Amino acid sequence: MAEIRHFTSRSYEWVVEGDIKACFDEISHAALMGRVRARVGDKRVLALVKAFLKAGVLREDRTLRETDAGTPQGSILSPLLSNVALSVLDEYIAHAPGGPGTSRNDRLTRRRHGLPNYRPARYADDWCLVVSGTKADAEVLRDEIAGVLSTMGLRLSEEKTLITHIDEGLDFLGRHIQRRRKRGTDRRYVYTYPSHRALTAVTGKVKIRCRQSINLPLEALLRQLNPVLRGWTNHFRPGVSSIAFGYPRAFTWRQVIRWIRRKHPGITWKELRRRYCGNGWWPADGDVIMFNPGAVRTTRHRYRGSKIPSPWSNVA
Repeated sequence: MAEIRHFTSRSYEWVVEGDIKACFDEISHAALMGRVRARVGDKRVLALVKAFLKAGVLREDRTLRETDAGTPQGSILSPLLSNVALSVLDEYIAHAPGGPGTSRNDRLTRRRHGLPNYRPARYADDWCLVVSGTKADAEVLRDEIAGVLSTMGLRLSEEKTLITHIDEGLDFLGRHIQRRRKRGTDRRYVYTYPSHRALTAVTGKVKIRCRQSINLPLEALLRQLNPVLRGWTNHFRPGVSSIAFGYPRAFTWRQVIRWIRRKHPGITWKELRRRYCGNGWWPADGDVIMFNPGAVRTTRHRYRGSKIPSPWSNVA
């Protein structure tokens, strides 16, 4: 997130939002084993990895379906092997002209000649490419990457692989990233905050928990809600999330108050506040107080640049 925010705040205004179709299901076993053999020489380990890939999938009718491609989802080895497969994308961009390996002088020269520069950001099979150039440059890079991924048996989704300008904004890893004008000024900054989908997810979890039996004490409900709200806000703390945190705060308050009113039909506001809010407005039961997302202070992702060691620097 820091990489994207750092570069899109400069001249990298076009973003290729990559989406790999059925990533874990379509990785070529032959291409994957070829990359593993380039780093691992122990034949016993290679045999175990190959046996793992070829183990098959047990259907509900107890028949075994052979696996000719892909890595079994849910296993402890699949995330590692998928990263090995997708490292073709990292290596291609790292060594391509205009990529992260290009010197500053070369990038300036390319810019003077109207050639694009670009930087990648990838987390597992979610990736995007920020481009300093034109939309046409971004389209060419998208097609090049599609060719690179095809060597591993992978395909880009034509419907979900988008080319977006940073002023329009994009969703990446649960966050919305967009350049906007700062209120009260003429300056424009790149902001990151929870996406609409992320907000819907947390409010859905709150709603499910507030549908449980009203025979339970309020303390039991709050003990289920608090870890959800605390974990969600901790995850989205880095960014401009203060306004977004106010939404689950208000939503959760309404859901809990409705739960209390279902528990005690006809209860007056005065009685409700006395019994469940300590004569205030915030729900609590004894020492258990409802977590307040709106009180969480936000921070920022710190851009570290080349201080993060690259695992590919010593690869020939």
